[in-house]
Amino acid sequence: MMHTLLQTDLRFGVIYADAATGTADVGCVGEVVKHERLVDDRFFLICKGQERFRVTKLLRTKPYLVAEVTWLEDRPSANGDEDLNSLANEVETYMKDVIRLSNRLNGKPEKEVQDLRRNLFPTPFSFFVGSTFEGAPREQQALLELEDTATRLKREKETLRNTLNYLTAASAVKDVFPSS
Repeated sequence: MMHTLLQTDLRFGVIYADAATGTADVGCVGEVVKHERLVDDRFFLICKGQERFRVTKLLRTKPYLVAEVTWLEDRPSANGDEDLNSLANEVETYMKDVIRLSNRLNGKPEKEVQDLRRNLFPTPFSFFVGSTFEGAPREQQALLELEDTATRLKREKETLRNTLNYLTAASAVKDVFPSS
């Protein structure tokens, strides 16, 4: 597959799969932004997620999946008057608090968390937030499958709120019972 990628535009489809749920129908295009060939013929890759797609038909399964896809775009929210910028700002606030408390619990020096939105509009920001949920691939997949920015941001806000509650409790326990 890598040899094919290197001869084309360095873009390929990424689909989540696990033993419990099988192969997902929704994935995203991964674009190789940096690659390095290792001495044992493996590759070190840095990829960036691009547009989303839904698999409509499998064309081939060996040596790797090839599929016909339809491209996905977020549709307008059912509640059209939803203020996406305010919602994105709330999510950013929760993210900053999670980062701050996480750093504190891990003994990292406290510093102000900078602008996480980096002038991103709400939709790309919502995908950035989901990409930070490392270690939770099913949640990331669920977020990828949502086709409504407001719904995605609300779910991320809830996840971050729960994470913040957990970290707050862990911090309180650590303060009461400091390790020697």
